[in-house]
Amino acid sequence: MFRLWGKLWLDNHLMRDAVIEDDTADTRTHKVFRALTALCREFDLAEPIWLEANIGEFQRLSRTRFRQDNFVENLDYDCFEIQVIEE
Repeated sequence: MFRLWGKLWLDNHLMRDAVIEDDTADTRTHKVFRALTALCREFDLAEPIWLEANIGEFQRLSRTRFRQDNFVENLDYDCFEIQVIEE
């Protein structure tokens, strides 16, 4: 079972969170992108742009934070964080 935890932070306070589960036999990359899309839909956010720093951090730590520079439109929060909590 693959689970991705999404969190929206504002002023160091957790404002919203959700967990997306995926038990398909697909690759980890496909599961991450599908879960990220589902989280963005649930939080009513545009999908973030993956920068090199995000890719590296996610590969090393299985988590990353998307800030305003990852979004085309204005973000009402300080950051959007995703973290793999189960693989």
